[in-house]
Amino acid sequence: MKVGFISLGCPKNLVDTEAMLGLMRGDGWEITNRKEEADVLVVNTCGFIEAAKKESIDAILEAAQEKLYGRCRALVVAGCLVNRYAKELLEEIPEIDAVIGTADYPRIVEVVNQALAGQRVEAISDPDAIADWNFDRVLATPRYTAYLKIAEGCDAACAFCSIPLMRGGHRSRPLESIVAEARRLAAMGVKELILVSQDTTYYGLDRYGKLMLPELIRQLAAIDGIHWIRLLYSYPTRVTDELIEVIATEPKVVKYLDIPLQHGSRKMLKLMNRPANPEAYLRLIEKLRERIPGVALRSTFIAGHPGETEEDFEELLAFIRRANLDHVGVFAYSQEEDTPSGRRPDQVPEAERERRRQKAMAVQRVLALAHNRAQVGKTFEVLVEGRAGHGYVGRCYRQAPEIDGVVYFSAVGQDLEPGQFVPVEITGIRGYDLV
Repeated sequence: MKVGFISLGCPKNLVDTEAMLGLMRGDGWEITNRKEEADVLVVNTCGFIEAAKKESIDAILEAAQEKLYGRCRALVVAGCLVNRYAKELLEEIPEIDAVIGTADYPRIVEVVNQALAGQRVEAISDPDAIADWNFDRVLATPRYTAYLKIAEGCDAACAFCSIPLMRGGHRSRPLESIVAEARRLAAMGVKELILVSQDTTYYGLDRYGKLMLPELIRQLAAIDGIHWIRLLYSYPTRVTDELIEVIATEPKVVKYLDIPLQHGSRKMLKLMNRPANPEAYLRLIEKLRERIPGVALRSTFIAGHPGETEEDFEELLAFIRRANLDHVGVFAYSQEEDTPSGRRPDQVPEAERERRRQKAMAVQRVLALAHNRAQVGKTFEVLVEGRAGHGYVGRCYRQAPEIDGVVYFSAVGQDLEPGQFVPVEITGIRGYDLV
């Protein structure tokens, strides 16, 4: 029998999908990426913001059509949306045969078999119930790149965020479990490890009583076959001198750091329940650039959070200009129920949120293009990802997959394979991309 998966949302959710794919394959199932061929469809949902919830519902409804009119015999819905809205999903979409929560995906084989036997299954535990996972994964990424989830949940309690409601509190995986999984990935041909969690820099504090990300990186860097290690989702107040030193001195760690800052106004950061010190953020950025020459910095910001006045927004724009980051994503605030921000009476109108998002991104675009122009004339090691027209496309250390842009290049007389690393001289730019 064949099973098909539809995975939505962030890389952390993708890792869960890959684990479920591995569990199903281990049980003898054939994997298909064509939903019309699937006997069972699993939709792994995202529930982070309103747009993601709508995308998840649309995917479920599309899969339900295969249940009604196609080959599909069972429809399973997994992921974050289930932890928040399981009752509503089961009531409003009768085609759903099973729902499975974020802590319960290791039971996917059992749940699928129960659904095929005619049961309507609700497998939803406390999201804190899962503390470690180490399954053979079927990678949905290119074979040379893999996300490595080092922790689950979050303790940050940002006022706008619903993730703790869906994923629970922060639980660091055992270090030896992560290293063992990384060795398996390397044996599969993975060359780039991208470390992810809700708060990567918190790693180890709950389990070992101290921040352990630097030690974890050192052990991962010792694995043969791993060429690049990249860090995403680093909380600014836990970017320690030790971590900076590891990034600066360990050759396998790319000189790249993703630090979600969210705003540049002290008032707004307080309302968001974030560390309310924009000047400290700027000092951190300066320190990173001093200690890690050539470091590429990424961040995310929210425009139109409840209570944000035009003056607050202008402070955000001024901060973006002063920070002068390489890569920035700006999101229009999404009102989420059961969150402190969502309950505030001073909501900014949706159209105004979007106007502010666009204006902030226009400011960042000028900065990003200047950063790209500064790369012209330099030669970078590039990870080949495939063909592009008569040439190739890949990424250098400055570019995380799918969010930062790419490098387009030619290699006359060479037949390059995806996963190779080659030196490429940058001769121009194409918007957010290098050429």
